[in-house]
Amino acid sequence: MIAYTTQEVMGTVLTPEGAQIAELGSHEARVWAALPPKGSGPAMSIAELKKAVGDESAKIGQGRAFKSGWIGKEGDGFVKVAPTITDATQSELKEIQSTGTLKAGDKAINELKKRKLVTQRKGLWFTVTKGPNFSTSIAKLETDLTYDMLQSGSWKNSTFKQYNFEAEGTPTNGGALHPLLKVREEFRNIFFEMGFAEMPTSQFVESARDLQDTFYLSDPAESHPPPTDYYESVSRTHVEGGFGSIGYRAPWKDADSRRLLLRTHTTATSARMLKALADREGGFKPVKMFSIDRVFRNEAVDATHLAEFHQVEGVVADRGITLGDLIGFMQTFFKKMGVDDLRFKPAYNPYTEPSLEIFAFHKGLNKWVEIGNSGMFRPEMLEPMGLPPDVRVLGWGLSLERAPTMIRYGISNIRALVGHKVSIESVEKSAAVRF
Repeated sequence: MIAYTTQEVMGTVLTPEGAQIAELGSHEARVWAALPPKGSGPAMSIAELKKAVGDESAKIGQGRAFKSGWIGKEGDGFVKVAPTITDATQSELKEIQSTGTLKAGDKAINELKKRKLVTQRKGLWFTVTKGPNFSTSIAKLETDLTYDMLQSGSWKNSTFKQYNFEAEGTPTNGGALHPLLKVREEFRNIFFEMGFAEMPTSQFVESARDLQDTFYLSDPAESHPPPTDYYESVSRTHVEGGFGSIGYRAPWKDADSRRLLLRTHTTATSARMLKALADREGGFKPVKMFSIDRVFRNEAVDATHLAEFHQVEGVVADRGITLGDLIGFMQTFFKKMGVDDLRFKPAYNPYTEPSLEIFAFHKGLNKWVEIGNSGMFRPEMLEPMGLPPDVRVLGWGLSLERAPTMIRYGISNIRALVGHKVSIESVEKSAAVRF
């Protein structure tokens, strides 16, 4: 329809100070106007001059007015000595303000630039001319070639809109990550940042006693025999005690110890890794390990419980670490998740002593909620593995679903997060979590 050419030009514009001078006059002109004529009365003191024209104009203007011969000193004050003046600075700035240039040339413009009254700016000029298809009316262009056009031949006299191959298409829905996967990745990054290694957690079936509501396997129903020396040490400690423990003082049932079940904790993975650490060639080496994977409980599903959920577990093994280290570590760990206000409560776990439940203050619910469990692994668990007696192991765990994810996404019913009732729209629109 139209054609145009562009031309880049340099224009001169006023600074805020320059615009003020164009309106009110230069500093030197304002000083001259404020002073009394010579011989007409007492001279004006510097304090009176500042009060009349302001500090900035008095400071800048008196020097330039002296240089131009407009004012003179009389005693401790100032008087005007020129009967009339021409404020060239104001005139030049007004010319630039109205035309964008100055007839006096570049030398005068450079002087104004030194005084920071003007600045130069690039401008873009457009020269518009009629194009080859110029028209004063807007014709509707055809966008589709239809069957009727082909049959009637009307397409020959029609004007079609050109294809725009650079136009953006309709955004496609390429899927979305589930909130659990987002929070899980955040947790993994926190662990890696703190120097942890990830434990392998692909073994979902374990042999253990019935401690929680359990899913037992029917085929195979029993595990392979464990290493004899390790098995006998564990069973003897269970019945008779040892390593500072009196044991459970209960019969050891071989059949029960070998029954296969879907794991109720990922602590079985931690135990397996600690046993591998004890068997390591070259002796003990301090480690920090974590895992995030599924566990299974034969529980009734309700608003806050699932039969299948994720457990986040961390283990630190070293010499000389104490319960204070565990508390400090927990505070650092949860702070990275954005949880600052923590409390610790003594608790009982069969494999840790001392044990602590971890509580955080939930501002939305306005109450303290349990977010995890922790403790120091018992010597009677560690030493039968073959770990040195002076090695201490800190451990803790929490549910990925209940503690962080439901709080982060404001979900009150866990079935809206996991299961067949989950809204696909909510999964697509859930924001990424940043701790």
